[in-house]
Amino acid sequence: MNRGSPDFHPALRALHWLMAVMVLAMLFIGVGMVSTAGPPYPALLALHRPIGIAILVLVLIRLPLRLATGTPALPDDLSPLEKSVAKGSHVLLYAVMMGTPLIGWAMLSAGGYPIQVTKGFVLPPILPHNLDLYAFLREVHTIVAFLFFALILAHLAAALVHGLIRKDGVLRSMTVGHPVSAKDDALIDGPKAVDAAAPEAATARDVEGKGYPEAD
Repeated sequence: MNRGSPDFHPALRALHWLMAVMVLAMLFIGVGMVSTAGPPYPALLALHRPIGIAILVLVLIRLPLRLATGTPALPDDLSPLEKSVAKGSHVLLYAVMMGTPLIGWAMLSAGGYPIQVTKGFVLPPILPHNLDLYAFLREVHTIVAFLFFALILAHLAAALVHGLIRKDGVLRSMTVGHPVSAKDDALIDGPKAVDAAAPEAATARDVEGKGYPEAD
């Protein structure tokens, strides 16, 4: 659904940037976990799990909000293929944001590991204990994480192209937003302005209808 405003809903923008920080943190923590098995590993794992679950919760909030509030229309000068690629990449991003933590949750469940979010909050397993399934899901989780990283790089590159080269307002729609011009105010308040002007117009017609005697 296209949105009447050239900007995303403010709540959607806030969620976008909050999740962007969390996703980058989770990915770099994941890279650190893969590259070390030393003393930092338990601390990295203790951060990786709750951040992943938090991202899953936020994307489950963000997706309905996006569907309810709509998205700004893409620039008219984009080709149909470019618009399809843009929309498809967003669908894929949402799928990966939702799928990555779910796969991680399933992987830990199959491995028999507790999914500890906080000190007193442990998530229930969503799969039975199965080491073969754990090994398979571990590979899938790694592949999806690399795909996630590639999608983020592509998303960032596209945002910079729109913001620095094309300067078409797409990047602004997810950052500070567009200033409301007088024309926008007129469009937004159009029906109210018409209703307010109606009595004045009627009064003017009445005066003209009565007329005044011409001076001799």
